[in-house]
Amino acid sequence: MATSVKQMLEAANAAVPKITSDQAAEMIKNGDTLVVDVRDAPEVAASGKIAGAVHVSRGMLEFRADPESPYHDKAFDKTKTVILYCASGGRSALAGKVLKDMGYDKVYNVGGFKDWSGAVEK
Repeated sequence: MATSVKQMLEAANAAVPKITSDQAAEMIKNGDTLVVDVRDAPEVAASGKIAGAVHVSRGMLEFRADPESPYHDKAFDKTKTVILYCASGGRSALAGKVLKDMGYDKVYNVGGFKDWSGAVEK
């Protein structure tokens, strides 16, 4: 049975808690948190990213997050809290669901860059 984007987003939003920018800032302050920007490179180049965030485009996330992958990024650690964002929250929700499926437990979606960038310095 085919799955629609709407159904995928519903499943992702059910699995990955949505947090506010204030909650994200508090988690970052407490440490041991990885912030991931899953937007495409041209989007990041045009607007910048949250200070300290790792940029991994949505298409490369699984490869960067999997320790068995030759493309693994050592910043990804299953013991860390992971906060994801994109332009509006859809890609970060889907990315969060993938990370949950890969065994990351503490995964949160802060939504869109424009909603968060005012609360945290770029």
